[in-house]
Amino acid sequence: MDAAVDAGTGQFELTEEQRAIQEMAEAFAADRVAPNALDWDRARHFPADVIRETGPLGLGGIYVRDDVGGSALGRLDAVLIFEALARADPAFSSFISIHNMAASMIDRFGSDEQRQRFLPKLTAMEWLASYCLTEPGSGSDAAALKTRAVKSGDDYVLNGAKQFISGAGDSDLYVVMARTGGDGPKGISTFVVPTDAPGLSFGANEHKMGWHMQSTRQVIFEDCKVPAENLLASEGAGFGIAMAGLDGGRLNIAACSLGGAQAALDKALAYTAERKAFGSKINQFQALQFKLADMETELQAARIFLYAAASKLDRKASDAGKWSAMAKRFVTDIGFDVANQALQLHGGYGYLHDYGIEKLVRDLRVHQILEGTNEIMRVIIARALIGR
Repeated sequence: MDAAVDAGTGQFELTEEQRAIQEMAEAFAADRVAPNALDWDRARHFPADVIRETGPLGLGGIYVRDDVGGSALGRLDAVLIFEALARADPAFSSFISIHNMAASMIDRFGSDEQRQRFLPKLTAMEWLASYCLTEPGSGSDAAALKTRAVKSGDDYVLNGAKQFISGAGDSDLYVVMARTGGDGPKGISTFVVPTDAPGLSFGANEHKMGWHMQSTRQVIFEDCKVPAENLLASEGAGFGIAMAGLDGGRLNIAACSLGGAQAALDKALAYTAERKAFGSKINQFQALQFKLADMETELQAARIFLYAAASKLDRKASDAGKWSAMAKRFVTDIGFDVANQALQLHGGYGYLHDYGIEKLVRDLRVHQILEGTNEIMRVIIARALIGR
């Protein structure tokens, strides 16, 4: 049974199963993620041990079919999970999203043999996965990628580099887009590359504004040999595979923004209820009340929008792609703005690491860039409107 919208309140009425999924994710995040998030951020520590703990909960293959250990859930279910995890740590939730996107590509486009070979360990979180599309010279223009794969006997030999890859150097498998044919999208293919592939190496860990708990490195291919049996689908199918994963990925990253922004609003509500100025708690000043009211209104609008977009993707609606782009643009913009306003409401304390607000602002800023920049989302929406 799908979630429904209550006509009187406009609220999504989740099913009992969806509420149970949401509560499970919230409980895990509160117990295992939230108490450690600031320490992971400060130390730039990748918590592989805690990430692997999500496997037994079914979070290693949220929308992977159940014959290989997946949970076979829908996209709205996934949004609920990522939102719940992000209330504890958006960077942690985002990595779980990236892993799931890579696993789902193997599930959707891999052969039966490939699915059985890779997915049981991925769904159990025994193996972690990263997604490799972006390159130093091709971000938004993904069809211009230069990494090349050339058939050589029973192998493909890859040469090139991928940029801004989350989990690089820590993951066990990399779902990689490489060019096997001519220029343009039709020349791109998809490969599953194990971390021990000969000729695979990684750049230095990038020093980033946020997402400090995630390693972010270049993935470098220098005559990297990959068995031909690791080609997903067929030569030339890679661009379609990459694009097929992006609608869901955009919803996931929007959910991470929503959860992080909700955490920021919660912190702001608690702080303004305690902090006193001019003889009163500052939440008694009308200017601050209006600010809190706007933050709540914007977050609830973003939540309804996101859930509606996820429901469209579950139903395979004809306009699901447009809605995914709109939700990604709207929710990530709102999420960053709400977190930034929450920092302002904390005054000078918001700038201190121990209060957790500045981390949320740093973590949520990149969501306006990931999975297609918000400017590219506007291009997608506009093309859908004018029929291009």
